[in-house]
Amino acid sequence: MKRSNSRRTITLLGAISIGIGGMVGGGIFAVLGEAVSLAHGATMVAFLVAGIVAVLSAYSYAKLSVHYQNRGGTVVFVNHAFGFNLLSGSLNLLLWLSYLVTISLYAVAFASYGATFFPQPSESWLRHLLISIAIVLPTAINLISASFVSRSESLIVFIKVILLLLIIVSGSGYIEVERLSPVEWGTPFSIFIAGMIIFVAYEGFELIANASEDIENPESNLPKAFFISVISVIVLYILIAIITVGTVSSDTLLKAKDYALAVAAEPALGKTGFTIVTIAALLATFSAINATIYGNARLSYTLAKEGELPEELENEREDIPFVGVLITTLLSLILANTIDLREIAIIGSAGFLLIFTLINLSAFKLSKHIHASTMVTLISTSASFISLLTLLIHTSKDTPQALWVFISFIIFSILFEWGYGKFFRGHFFNQPY
Repeated sequence: MKRSNSRRTITLLGAISIGIGGMVGGGIFAVLGEAVSLAHGATMVAFLVAGIVAVLSAYSYAKLSVHYQNRGGTVVFVNHAFGFNLLSGSLNLLLWLSYLVTISLYAVAFASYGATFFPQPSESWLRHLLISIAIVLPTAINLISASFVSRSESLIVFIKVILLLLIIVSGSGYIEVERLSPVEWGTPFSIFIAGMIIFVAYEGFELIANASEDIENPESNLPKAFFISVISVIVLYILIAIITVGTVSSDTLLKAKDYALAVAAEPALGKTGFTIVTIAALLATFSAINATIYGNARLSYTLAKEGELPEELENEREDIPFVGVLITTLLSLILANTIDLREIAIIGSAGFLLIFTLINLSAFKLSKHIHASTMVTLISTSASFISLLTLLIHTSKDTPQALWVFISFIIFSILFEWGYGKFFRGHFFNQPY
């Protein structure tokens, strides 16, 4: 039963803020250098390509969110399309694992920017220390007062966007157009691959679906929120890419690719700009980690309530799913301290491309029910699937370790769902939602 509009508290602007905040978390700070290393002068094209895939997926999310207004979001959509079965159960677990990867991505980015304050930033022990701090401190916040950062999230999003706009405005007068010339571009294939590796920077707009129950005039505002937030972030990322590549030499960016955005602030704002952006990156990644730990713990709680994960994950203390928080933290620490930035970005992007492929397929399957275009949902399904397949083929040759980690995630999700469904829950095939 849908909520009456009088009980809904999130306006269109609030819904847009959720989408933008979910995307402009730590992603742009983490993956900008990776995009430059592959696309070079065409980095803005790579962000556009990834953005097109995101917009197509946003259409499916918008249609599904209007019809199934539920805090479960992605989990609910898959269950409605496929029922409770091995596919949906495995995908829900993969979603949980993918959020672990994003926490790891933000933690590694936090460490990369934080290390610039030390005289020997390349020290291995320093990197691991900063990564661990970036995960452990938000865990403490979640266990003590999970609402602390959520109350300040709007302010943090505002600060991040303002600082990014500051870089764009201040750096626009320092662009050297020849650095953006097609002569400086990577190959078409490398540009496309760059877009797929950084796709994780667009992950986050799906959080609007989780708030659908509380959004005013959902039939009108949900589609607007999805499209406005994704398109706004595409424009923001493209402008950031133009400033970064247009004002800083490729050699400099490649040497500092793990904190490329801070380097991009230097031509216009000098060392002060570098420091300001570094602090902003620390704030952005830290808050993103805190929010994702909380969200992932809540996801594990929801899955446990529905019988898809062990009931121990239902345990709460003062409305805090502490078991979920602790498990999320432990696994994130292992991932972040054992896999490098590019591998984490690839695994995260591949995970969400797979999830979005199945969400788009869900929208296609339910197109008549949710009043969606079969043509658009078919195109969106094809786009996300082809993007995923291309990324995996490239990864198998360029970064095989990342591919094996991703495959192991899928195998683990399937085997866990099969084993838990068969021996503990008692079912896993063709259960109605």
